[in-house]
Amino acid sequence: MQCGYPRFFVHPIIQDLAKEVIRLHGNPESESATMFPSPKTAQICHSFMLSRIPADDAPKVRVVDFVPSSHTEAESPSVTSHLSCVIYPKEHAPVAKQVWQHTGNGVSSRRGEFCLSALRDGFLVEKTSVAESIAPKIRKGPRRYQGKGSMNGLARGGVHTSTADHSPGSGRGRDGVEYVQFIEERFGRNLSTSHADQAKLAVRRRIAGVLTADVELSEALEKQSGEGRIAGISESDVFLFPTGMSSIFNAHQMLLAAREPLKSICFGFPYTDTLKTLQKWGPGCLFYGLGEAGDLDDLETRLRNGERYLGLFTEFPGNPLLKSPDLKRIRALADKYDFAVVIDETVGNFLNINVLPHADIVVSSLTKVFSGDSNVMGGSAVLNPHGRYYESLKAAFAREYEDMLWAEDAVFLERNSRDFVSRIAKINSTTEEITAMLKQSPLVKTVYYPKYNPSKDLYDAFRTPDGGYGGLFSVTFDSTARAIAFFDRLEVLKGPSLGTNFTLSSPYTLLAHYNELDWAGSFGVEFDLVRISVGLEDISELRSRFEEALKAVAEVKE
Repeated sequence: MQCGYPRFFVHPIIQDLAKEVIRLHGNPESESATMFPSPKTAQICHSFMLSRIPADDAPKVRVVDFVPSSHTEAESPSVTSHLSCVIYPKEHAPVAKQVWQHTGNGVSSRRGEFCLSALRDGFLVEKTSVAESIAPKIRKGPRRYQGKGSMNGLARGGVHTSTADHSPGSGRGRDGVEYVQFIEERFGRNLSTSHADQAKLAVRRRIAGVLTADVELSEALEKQSGEGRIAGISESDVFLFPTGMSSIFNAHQMLLAAREPLKSICFGFPYTDTLKTLQKWGPGCLFYGLGEAGDLDDLETRLRNGERYLGLFTEFPGNPLLKSPDLKRIRALADKYDFAVVIDETVGNFLNINVLPHADIVVSSLTKVFSGDSNVMGGSAVLNPHGRYYESLKAAFAREYEDMLWAEDAVFLERNSRDFVSRIAKINSTTEEITAMLKQSPLVKTVYYPKYNPSKDLYDAFRTPDGGYGGLFSVTFDSTARAIAFFDRLEVLKGPSLGTNFTLSSPYTLLAHYNELDWAGSFGVEFDLVRISVGLEDISELRSRFEEALKAVAEVKE
């Protein structure tokens, strides 16, 4: 594989950005760099690396911060183009990659593209060099803008600025004009970054549930169409992140900041990076991979015996087996024994289920079905305004939260989510029909889907009045040969994501747990399981594709 999901394969544009940083501030022969949107996120990587590499190499790991040059920073307040880079010896790249993958805090490809151009054109400079720019010096500005002074001056209201002899310490003038033109060229005149804050507000309103209709941005800003997921909620209780994993990682960090450092609980077979985050940051993790009643019995025994925990992290439903945990019992234990509950609703999504009343924090990957278009990443964390830790968490977010969602990404995310309501209805309906067909086939061993799982009642307890069972399911067969035949013949796109507007299939366990197949199998996740995310295709067309795949299964000779 040459490229793949952005947290597992660093985007080629971001790779180019890292090479440029190393060219300017490192040794291309021996060093690599990992890109982050802020000094804080870079320091997380720096600290992680120092805890896992030989002490002799620690001084070689360093953070370089880039900021808009002092004379341009005020010219475009809607574009926060800060960049922080962790530079390290190449042999330690796998350690840095863990931070990139597990935390989800890395820069997006759109931010990376912007920063690469800004770095090359002199609009993004090393933080320590900003002070040096105060000293008067001759500067003609980036070569690509030389000779455009008169035109640029008119663009700023007719004030002409000379192309030469400009003091970069003045804070105004030619370079600021250039920066405005640079912004326009990078983003295009049809994408106003001034809309970024408005887009983020609309997205937060949709996630809070106070905006429940398919509407354009202007309508989203004017009115609210619902009371929200829970009484008293507002968009101020919704926090946006650059990825779904970033929302999970930061929810854990906020709990550590709001409470004393304690072990966490990971309940149910999790998305791989969730478990890794809980294990590698903080005091550790108690893991219940099955997520069943017996696990809650064991947990209750531990709690009665005096063990204390920071919070319980779970998915509703889980991925890829679509099992639903007993949230009511979990909530009762949390209230009695004082731990938080963090629920990942990515697979279920908040139009199908409402788990917020039983959670302290609900996290989600907006990259998936909320966006649908598969061209932008994002994440969210929602605080329950009636939760036990609401005040302390709100205070922690006020102190610690960084808005790292790149302006351009926010605009795309808002655009993509405008038809969220109608898309979910169609996906629910199509998936129920396809899973019913597979369920009836004697060629299929098991269909994992909330509607057919033994935990159906646990899921139904949190279904919204118009909610369905979602667009994700998994299937297994009586032999690997049959699974291969089904996967190969199924004429849909193949890839590792979910929630896309097109149907997507993947050999999930092989992709997510290639180096730990036996471990995954011990929790009932078979290595040849096929996971399918249903899109917006015509139901008759999609049904015919699955029928053809089943014919291939029937042709297998064993």
